Amino acid sequence: MRLEGGNSVILRVEMDKQSVTFAELVSVIGHQGGDIVAIDVIRPGRKMEIRDLTVSVVDPSVVETLSAAVAAMKGIHLVNVSDRTFLLHLGGKIQVQSKVPIKNRDDLSRVYTPGVANVCLAIRDDISKAFSLTIRRNMVAVVSDGTAVLGLGDIGPHAAMPVMEGKAMLFKELAGVDAFPICLDTKDTEEIIAIVKALAPTFGGINLEDISSPRCFEIERRLKEQLDIPVFHDDQHGTAVVLLAGLINALKIVGKSMSDIKVVVCGIGAAGVACSRMLLAAGVTHLVGVDKDGAIHRDAAYENEVWNEYAAMTNPHNEKGSLSEVIQGADVFIGLSRPRLLSGEAVRRMNTDPIVFAMANPDPEISPEEAGPYVRVYATGRSDYPNQLNNVLAFPGIFRGALDARASSITESMKLAAAKAIASIVTDEELNSDYIIPSVFNEKVVPAVRKAVVMEAIHSGVARKVPGDFRNLD
Repeated sequence: MRLEGGNSVILRVEMDKQSVTFAELVSVIGHQGGDIVAIDVIRPGRKMEIRDLTVSVVDPSVVETLSAAVAAMKGIHLVNVSDRTFLLHLGGKIQVQSKVPIKNRDDLSRVYTPGVANVCLAIRDDISKAFSLTIRRNMVAVVSDGTAVLGLGDIGPHAAMPVMEGKAMLFKELAGVDAFPICLDTKDTEEIIAIVKALAPTFGGINLEDISSPRCFEIERRLKEQLDIPVFHDDQHGTAVVLLAGLINALKIVGKSMSDIKVVVCGIGAAGVACSRMLLAAGVTHLVGVDKDGAIHRDAAYENEVWNEYAAMTNPHNEKGSLSEVIQGADVFIGLSRPRLLSGEAVRRMNTDPIVFAMANPDPEISPEEAGPYVRVYATGRSDYPNQLNNVLAFPGIFRGALDARASSITESMKLAAAKAIASIVTDEELNSDYIIPSVFNEKVVPAVRKAVVMEAIHSGVARKVPGDFRNLD
């Protein structure tokens, strides 16, 4: 098995104590490179006993051979092998919990029949009261079909559920937003739209997640048109918000402005299109998108209608050619594609003080080691390199603000405001080439993003409520 979440594994073994001793088991585990650090007796017995052995290993690659050696022992039945990550997922990572106890008949009559009828009738007469009298005021649906799970691809709705549960946890832990994962067993665009639309009365917002391109564009567009609650495809817009936040600060380091730079975006899928739109809205005027067949330009007719729209709004000089050709003289490279597409030689041919955001996961378009001699600011989506551009910086605060303002949608101006708020967390004294973006655990991020989103929702007219802490603000 592949070891996740640390170099320890838990072996559940059933021992026939008449055939094998515990000392013999310890010896085999030690000989295979394992060190027993904890023992839990699950089922004691005179002849048969079941124990959980927590085994530490220096090299995760030995787990398979260690497990095989234990399983081959006479008198030992290896029941299960689990690591800490798998154990954490047992039974799922989230649960539903009541806010009030039900201890007697009076409690029951108020939370259910007959008292609940009055609340139902109040909502029937004024649907907007559902936002104050039900979970809708603070509830987001995390919706996926499992077709574009980061780093895994099309793994289906069942396998995507752990990711969506994790997303729901992040909503709750970072921003106090209740979220519930909904994985749909269909890839049909019309079915997904119909299902989400039918579910909408339960939720105050919809977070679309890991839906493959180009279907994700149509699904989001149609739902935004048909629903009066925020619809946000995080793979597109969360990525765009965080990327812009990082770029705002990176440009401060190199002393360049949005309007003067040339940006090359590699990988024109859902995230690439959204990031490009965000950069254009932020003031970038010279942006060239590149995909597998080279630069996207206006002289081509693409089967993907999104690319035709993209060509019309980008590449002002109608450049053509491969990535290595159009990157000549570029100030910024943004990678949203696949590993090892960019060479150090290509970075060398960029403009002075180049900025490289290599965001392919788990392996970036160019490693920091190869880019290092040429690049001024380097960022990735990985946590083990400096400057991690992580969507977690954006979506919790954006939804917190949208829900608090009871926004009917999340506008481009709200996303721009969120990006600027994230960038502002890094002070001028802190800003340097290895620190252009705050940590996902920085407690200032969510409040700053929430405030910016609420203010812009009010300013743009999509807010249907002014939160109490904003009523005295100009």
